Amino acid sequence: MKQRVSSKVVKEAALDKLKERGVTIQDIADIVYDMQVPYNDKLTMEQCIDSVYKVLEKREIQNAILVGVELDVLAEKNLLSEPLQSLIEKDEGLFGIDETVALGSVLGYGSIAITTFGYLDKHKVGIIKKLDTKTGDGGVHTFLDDLVAGIAASASGRIAHRLRDLEDKEDELNFIDEEKIERENVS
Repeated sequence: MKQRVSSKVVKEAALDKLKERGVTIQDIADIVYDMQVPYNDKLTMEQCIDSVYKVLEKREIQNAILVGVELDVLAEKNLLSEPLQSLIEKDEGLFGIDETVALGSVLGYGSIAITTFGYLDKHKVGIIKKLDTKTGDGGVHTFLDDLVAGIAASASGRIAHRLRDLEDKEDELNFIDEEKIERENVS
């Protein structure tokens, strides 16, 4: 009986796969920044990088990376049976499984992440475009471009929700301060 694979091993393997395929955390954070700065003028690149790392802590994301990249690599080596080999190698438009895997990993971050994923899938921002057009290394990135879009969309959704939480907390503190001032004026 095989031993259970530890979370640490899975996380390291997923991060290694991204790096091996030429995707950096900074590449993804750049997309997150572009997606969120119009709504948060105080957003920093450090927050975007942190959000990408937090998203990559999720086992579902790690598993999606491992499966998707493995299928891309097998297609590069012509090791898949037909017609799957051709579907993945050519990134067939009606294949859709690549988007389905990536979209599944986004669902935990709300409708903002889902709509951001749709935008990124359509407009191919940043490194997503490079991966989709196969410029650079010439490899198969049928799954990887969508996975990167999913990670960026999830990190964007996470930032948007955290910003709202902070605004709500600030509103609550302001309300408490206003009540205190009113009580002091009555006394």
